Formats: sequence, structure tokens, C-alpha cells
Amino acid sequence: MGILEKFDLTGKIALITGASYGIGYAIAKGMHEAGAKIVFCDIKQEFVDRGLASYEQDGIDAKGYVCDVTNEQMVQELVKKIEAEVGVIDILVNNAGIIKRIPMCDMTAEEFRQVVDVDLNAPFIVSKAVIPSMIKKGHGKIINICSMMSELGRETVSAYAAAKGGLKMLTRNICSEYGEYNIQCNGIGPGYIATPQTAPLREIQPDGSRHPFDQFIISKTPAARWGEASDLAGPAVFLASEASDFVNGHILYVDGGILAYIGKQP
Repeated sequence: MGILEKFDLTGKIALITGASYGIGYAIAKGMHEAGAKIVFCDIKQEFVDRGLASYEQDGIDAKGYVCDVTNEQMVQELVKKIEAEVGVIDILVNNAGIIKRIPMCDMTAEEFRQVVDVDLNAPFIVSKAVIPSMIKKGHGKIINICSMMSELGRETVSAYAAAKGGLKMLTRNICSEYGEYNIQCNGIGPGYIATPQTAPLREIQPDGSRHPFDQFIISKTPAARWGEASDLAGPAVFLASEASDFVNGHILYVDGGILAYIGKQP
């Protein structure tokens, strides 16, 4: 097999959670271009419908399902339905996630639990649902969307950082438990990505200057720019393909170099 053939996902079925838009959508689009059949889920029908419209516009034949990935019974039923209607899942991308930017002492325990439930418990639940069929099939790829907050702390993101740090270790533990079954579980840690959610932080100010947070990110990033969602597609295809068959328990940070950089001297 030639090296480029190792990146080919033709015939593979990829489930990407929360892939109606944003990072999940960009990853799904990249996997489609590599040949994979795309299946995605989101928490509301309106999100699924919006996603399906976008996929159709881009010429992608995707299947969309409504599912609360924190609900174990719903997830088990989703996986059974996908297996019956599409086939056994070869690639799982645990992308669905939330963040609540609240100072720790102002955050309620309920709010903390909600973030951990979506960002950590859900990847556990969905991975647990797909692994048995991956074992039977003799291979599988699980990609967890981690974060730079898997390594770093920052003001107002205590729950998110705790969950993403936990997701990093869940990634390593899935590798440890199921690597012998030819299942590779790795993570992608995005840097600061230009999405609709971060758009207000990148708006030019009335005086023509950059938003203070935008200035901060640019100064901390050797690439001197925000990432694009499309920057994550290549790394995701690599981790989903046979090219990464001996890569396991690894977190690939796609951050423009932030984690390698101390920053410019003031």
C-alpha cells in the first residue's frame, strides 16, 4: 500500500457528535473528502436540519440524528440505529462540547457538573457504545476533541479545563484498555479557532484597533493568527486513517504553536 493510500477513508463510517456546524462540521467535511461516509448527531432537530442543509449544499450525503450524548440509553439506541441503517461505526469523533465562562467562586456545582457531563461523561458514554462493535470488526478509531485547556488553566474556565484535562486522560485510558484490539484512541487539542462563537472577540474596535483579547491571542501564537476550523481537518483525517495505526493515546495540539511559546517580551 502506498503512503497516500493509507490516508484513504473510502468505505469507512464516521460518527461525529455535534457536527452540525463549526469544528465538527469541518472535520466531517475533511473526512468526506477522504472518502468516509458521514453520520452526525446533535441535541436538537433544528440543529440537525441546519447541518443536513449545509452538508447537502456542499454535496455531502450525510445522515443526521437527534441525540443527547449525555443520555446513555439514547446513545445506545443511536448506535444500534446507525448500525442498522448505515453500518458499523469505524471512526468516532467526540466533538460535542460546551463551555461556561464563569469565575469559579461564582459557578454553581450544577453548572460545573453540566460542563463535565457534556465534555467528559458524554465521550465516555459514546465511546463505550461503539467499542464492542469495533472489537468485533477488528479495528476502530476514536478521536476526542480535547483543548489547550487539557494542559493549561485560565480565568473563568475551571469546569471546562477540568473536563478537558479528564478527557485527555480518558483518551489515554481507552488506548491502554483497547489498543490490543487494534483500536486507536487519540485526541486533537485545538488552539483558538475563528468560529461564529469567537467572532465578537475578533471584531475591530471603533478606533480601528484589535479587540484586546484578539491582540492577546495573536501575541501568544507563533503563527500570529487564529486557527480556521479547516485547519483541524487534516489532523483528524490522519488520526482516522491507517496512517496512524501505531499512534495511540496521543494528543495532537493544533494551536499554531501556543503551547510551545512563552510569548513576546513586553
